[in-house]
Amino acid sequence: MSASPSPPGPAVYADALLLTQDDRRRVLRGDVRIEDGRFTHVGPNAPRDGATVHDARRFALVPGFVNTHGHVAMAPLRGVADDRDLAGFLEVLFAVDAHRTDDDIETGAAMGIGEMLLSGTTSFLDLYYGEDAVARATERWGARGFLGWAVLDPEFTTQTGTPIDNARRFVERWRGRPRVTPLVAPQGVYVCGRETWLAARQISDEFATLCHYHLAETRKEVHDHEAKTGRRPAQWLDEIGFLGPRQIAAHAVWLTGAEIDALGRHHLGIAHCPSSNLKLASGGCAPIVELAEAGAVVGLGTDSVASNNSLSLLREMHLAGLVQKNQRWDASALPAQRLLDLVTREGARMLGRGADLGSIEVGKRADFSLVSLEHPTMQPAEPATIVSHLAYSAWEEAIDSVFVDGEAVVRGRTLTRGDFSEVRRAGAEVARRLWSQRPGAR
Repeated sequence: MSASPSPPGPAVYADALLLTQDDRRRVLRGDVRIEDGRFTHVGPNAPRDGATVHDARRFALVPGFVNTHGHVAMAPLRGVADDRDLAGFLEVLFAVDAHRTDDDIETGAAMGIGEMLLSGTTSFLDLYYGEDAVARATERWGARGFLGWAVLDPEFTTQTGTPIDNARRFVERWRGRPRVTPLVAPQGVYVCGRETWLAARQISDEFATLCHYHLAETRKEVHDHEAKTGRRPAQWLDEIGFLGPRQIAAHAVWLTGAEIDALGRHHLGIAHCPSSNLKLASGGCAPIVELAEAGAVVGLGTDSVASNNSLSLLREMHLAGLVQKNQRWDASALPAQRLLDLVTREGARMLGRGADLGSIEVGKRADFSLVSLEHPTMQPAEPATIVSHLAYSAWEEAIDSVFVDGEAVVRGRTLTRGDFSEVRRAGAEVARRLWSQRPGAR
């Protein structure tokens, strides 16, 4: 299987309900024409010459979703550390991770990428070690992966070699690929000292990559770092000269007003992960409204299946909206259109790809899903209701087909680039072996 297949020939998807997510957020009946992996027509009466024409009247055509934080290779570990706080969760995960092989990581990544594609996610931001294996799985299934090699202080790592050097080599190996974008990813302040943070920023600056990390996820993380350094994590990162362009922080729950201002001043991306934060009892409510008002770019992330336990951004949109409304005693907080923005155009902008991803517009990459307008969770299927349905009611099974660069990577609820049953069987064997390494397992 080619890692970089030629784009399919010209195609027209006719008479679909188009959720353009353009600047005017237009929803209209019309056609799209796709050539060389890009939209060349969006609206009525697309030219048919030389194109394969598909009748799409039963579908909404929706931009591909963007998952802005996860650890996709952990798919075999779904449920391995349920009902624990973050410290207990990490104890289990670190014990299990120490036994993972490169093949385990690739199998887990294939499982997770398949799950994401089937729920409409076409682009994802990942943080893990062994990202070469994740990159191979990304290319195998045809997703668009923004892959961050995890870096931490040498005394904390199980990686072979020095993590920061591993990250540099990973970036050098995978630069320039059409579906894989490599980057550097400091784990967090609890395992990264000043030297590691600044070395990570140096790689990001040298290669103009993204830099992705966990930040202010729990009160314990904040209080421990404040006791150690006299500064809260975001404040400390600002003071040591780390904060800067092309950075995406996951979680960002426990912040002061001054820290929100600092993150906004540097226009950081913020990956909001409500399911994971709620399940791990992080407490509080991520101040994403205030962060956006301060200048940060906010998207949604699922985190891993070990802490969520789903990779569906449909579920994440629903929960994110409900949490903000409840926390603020304001039913208008984070409305449906804003939720859809977070998983499309804002997620793309956060990844530095707002010019070619995140909406259905002429010139942009043809990353999109066909969502059945006949599915029960999409009723009543009217233009005025579709955004609300996607944000609050749609099930993953409503997503019929998914496209990346105009290529159908899911068609009729089936992955097109391979037999997922083979991956499922391999993943079950990986899970059995890794679960046996849990603390206290017999």
